[in-house]
Amino acid sequence: FIMKERCGTATGGAEDEGEAEAGWIEGAAILLSVICVVLVTAFNDWSKEKQFRGLQSRIEQEQKFTVVRGGQVIQIPVAEIVVGDIAQVKYGDLLPADGIFIQGNDLKIDESSLTGESDQVRKSVDKDPMLLSGTHVMEGSGRMLVTAVGVNSQTGIIFTLLGAGGEEEEKKDKKGPKQYTVSKQQDGAAAMEMQPLKSAEGGEGDDKDKKKSNMHKKEKSVLQGKLTKLAVQIGKAGLVMSAITVIILVLYFAIDTFVVNKKQWLPECTPVYVQYFVKFFIIGVTVLVVAVPEGLPLAVTISLAYSVKKMMKDNNLVRHLDACETMGNATAICSDKTGTLTTNRMTVVQAYVGDVHYKEVPDPDSVPAKTLELLVNAIAINSAYTTKILPPEKEGGLPRQVGNKTECGLLGFVLDLKQDYEPVRNLIPEEKLYKVYTFNSVRKSMSTVIKMPDGSFRMYSKGASEIVLKKCSRILNAAGEPRIFRPRDRDEMVKKVIEPMACDGLRTICVAFRDFNSSPEPDWDNENDILSDLTCICVVGIEDPVRPEVPEAIRKCQRAGITVRMVTGDNINTARAIAIKCGIIHPGEDFLCLEGKEFNRRIRNEKGEIEQERIDKIWPKLRVLARSSPTDKHTLVKGIIDSTQVEQRQVVAVTGDGTNDGPALKKADVGFAMGIAGTDVAKEASDIILTDDNFSSIVKAVMWGRNVYDSISKFLQFQLTVNIVAVIVAFTGACITQDSPLKAVQMLWVNLIMDTFASLALATEPPTEALLLRKPYGRNKPLISRTMMKNILGHAVYQLTLIFTLLFVGEKMFKIDSGRNAPLHSPPSEHYTIIFNTFVMMQLFNEINARKIHGERNVFDGIFRNPIFCTIVLGTFAIQIVIVQFGGKPFSCSPLQLDQWMWCVFIGLGELVWGQVIATIPTSRLKFLKEAGRLTEKEEVPEEELNEDVEEIDHAERELRRGQILWFRGLNRIQTQIRVVKAFRSSLYEGLEKPESRTSIHNFMTHPEFRIEDSQPHIPLIDDTDLEEDPALKKNSSPPSSLNKNNSAIDIAKLNLHSRFAPVGQRNLNIYETIYRDIYI
Repeated sequence: FIMKERCGTATGGAEDEGEAEAGWIEGAAILLSVICVVLVTAFNDWSKEKQFRGLQSRIEQEQKFTVVRGGQVIQIPVAEIVVGDIAQVKYGDLLPADGIFIQGNDLKIDESSLTGESDQVRKSVDKDPMLLSGTHVMEGSGRMLVTAVGVNSQTGIIFTLLGAGGEEEEKKDKKGPKQYTVSKQQDGAAAMEMQPLKSAEGGEGDDKDKKKSNMHKKEKSVLQGKLTKLAVQIGKAGLVMSAITVIILVLYFAIDTFVVNKKQWLPECTPVYVQYFVKFFIIGVTVLVVAVPEGLPLAVTISLAYSVKKMMKDNNLVRHLDACETMGNATAICSDKTGTLTTNRMTVVQAYVGDVHYKEVPDPDSVPAKTLELLVNAIAINSAYTTKILPPEKEGGLPRQVGNKTECGLLGFVLDLKQDYEPVRNLIPEEKLYKVYTFNSVRKSMSTVIKMPDGSFRMYSKGASEIVLKKCSRILNAAGEPRIFRPRDRDEMVKKVIEPMACDGLRTICVAFRDFNSSPEPDWDNENDILSDLTCICVVGIEDPVRPEVPEAIRKCQRAGITVRMVTGDNINTARAIAIKCGIIHPGEDFLCLEGKEFNRRIRNEKGEIEQERIDKIWPKLRVLARSSPTDKHTLVKGIIDSTQVEQRQVVAVTGDGTNDGPALKKADVGFAMGIAGTDVAKEASDIILTDDNFSSIVKAVMWGRNVYDSISKFLQFQLTVNIVAVIVAFTGACITQDSPLKAVQMLWVNLIMDTFASLALATEPPTEALLLRKPYGRNKPLISRTMMKNILGHAVYQLTLIFTLLFVGEKMFKIDSGRNAPLHSPPSEHYTIIFNTFVMMQLFNEINARKIHGERNVFDGIFRNPIFCTIVLGTFAIQIVIVQFGGKPFSCSPLQLDQWMWCVFIGLGELVWGQVIATIPTSRLKFLKEAGRLTEKEEVPEEELNEDVEEIDHAERELRRGQILWFRGLNRIQTQIRVVKAFRSSLYEGLEKPESRTSIHNFMTHPEFRIEDSQPHIPLIDDTDLEEDPALKKNSSPPSSLNKNNSAIDIAKLNLHSRFAPVGQRNLNIYETIYRDIYI
């Protein structure tokens, strides 16, 4: 008692032994609250991770490959391929296993993912027949005998090397070797990045996943950038407020105790004063905890994960989680025509045969017998043998089209002419085809050469009508005999046949043939000579009907402020007709429809270089780009993204299905690959896979994307209101009454419901069609609009007014004891319990207000469509009753009477009424309100990210994938040294036969002698030093001064050969660096 007197009012008041012993409760309660928050966050992260892995495994399971088993061609999951399988490979495939090429045509492989050489390698049965997993088929088709799968395949071996670090090996389950993704760097140079599929480590949202697997995209997603900036601003403000709170409390206590009351700091009083300072520090931490929006990453994560799950039902398989948020900001969509806007079910509806233009499929009797036989042979033989028309699955249904849809349309034409293509294929099986020029985006045609019984050759050709007709010098007449076909005849045919067909929206295909003598045998590699002097058999018009739901979907896009552009390889008239049917262009509008050639002519200067200013003149009005190559598509996408002509940076979505669409899909903000028609390469380059290949699914993605953005805004509006109120109450209360009206544990509970439950409730709002009635937000629009700021400040004013009223006159209103200036360890007061309860009730009802962020009046609209929201609001209310009535000392709560409860709920309900009052105030009048969370252009690409061009691997990843980087560096340094050694050894080979050139990795690996291809590699090395700039190497001619140097160069070469395929570790890296240094010195 004497000590109490000496230490002043420090410990005076109603305190007994029991209360003092209960001091640990507050600490334990805080710890429990923290554990709750951590566990809930961890659970959310775990469920997100599980979902992400589920998506990835689904992507893997969906990857199927065609094999021949028991004479039947079947598709099986990649994981089920076994050694000994005969696999069919075709253009666009990513090879899942190693094998030997046993039969095929014009097969070219991109082995850059293994060798780093960007040149395509031609494969043949007798010369270089090895096919390796992880490489891409760029041209042609064929069959291979599988020789190695899983860990024993080339990719598996590298993957094992990468995962050789002990713990990684332990973690790896049986599926391990299959779990890799191949991604190409944007510049076309290739590095195979086999990443074990891991999601982001923490709750920072799935944006990290995107960054890891899609390193070419340096810009943060729009939302991520804005949130990061806002969170930093709020965090700084919170830190300042908490520091000021602690300083004021300490100063107030010190001045009051030592200056006003003139007390001495006695040694025995130290524990008492320390207790006070600890209490002040806890209040300061409480202010900081409430100020910082920890729930922000959680809200983003939940919203994205929820959206991704729901998007699966809307046929959008999201590969990179922040793609759906980016899609909400899309301002332009560059879409393919075939299969996306159309049904991709091709049928021949018009034909020009024997000088007659038939508006429907002709009667077989009206076509000359000779022409009919040539036509059937040309279509049956000059198509992929995997393309077939199968009987319908259900009786009365349409025949099933398997393989290339255009070829299916032509085979269907053969069947409509009452002919059969199977006997022709049986007579000339695929193995007997002499030479095949497969279809690619450059040729725009396909040709097949067969050997006739008399030893001569015949070539059948088909392709885009205007391209093939230019190569025709004859045409079959009404009697089936060839007649001269002059350029003026061709012009007349284009006007009278092809253009009318194209204007009906038909794809026009020309079928032709040419005969060659047996001797001398033509030079088949001289393509220009071979593909000329053709005889035209017929021209057909193939209809690909517009999907019935597409016009409405495009109308929604246009209403939502998104410009839809069609980029197609088809004839311009066909493209324009389809664009009108879809509603992409409307007669009378000011728009451009260009062909690829014209587009290139307009965007390039005299030197043939692309100029951004020229693109800027075209893209705003461009709606249709026809006869375009994949390069044109990439150029257009890049041009729109890089344009500074408009105030907002354009956010571009692109659809693609072909291998060559990869660069455009990568460059786009969001790349959509076709799930059915898309090649593996296109899927790898994409962000979202459309499982039904339908354009209307893209509109759903836009809706979900905007919903994610709105969900985050709703959560922010709710959270910031709570933050502002809680911080001001804690700060003011602490300064005036030397104690925070809201205790630490109560603040943590508020934070728990705020952060976790509110983010769950508001982030799971389902999207509505109303989202498509507004324009995209754009990159520069602030996250917190003026309307939201009005709502935040308006509700904060209401809540603060009532809380301060209760704080200073509440005890008189309710006729209870005052809780102000209570001594340390005093029991909970009814007064402060009412304040806490009223505060929570106001937050609960304000959560309903937060559902609307654009000033709508009906906040209950669609509330029952979100059962999660209703459950959380009711659940939180129930838990609050338990805390107040039974929380006692840990929660600093005293049980309340029924009438006190009714007042708390009544004040909470006032939030809804106050919300209507705020909605009445026009935002335009409140000019003083500032927006927050704006992302300026300069901040879009942080400087440190721009400096990542050389390796594009950030520090965290550098640690994670050390082995991988060593592997790539090792391989690239080998290439570097080889080129350097070539400079030194040039004199050695003088007078000797030049070493044989070796392009394929197999030659490189199977021949022990040191022979290297003379051509320069086309890829930038991952190593920091750019050898191209070294003048001594550029000349490649100055012979070394002494033979010793040559010998050392050869020794280096041998040393390289020994260490080349050893597991790359630090030892090897040191050897490489030593060699590198020696050569340069």
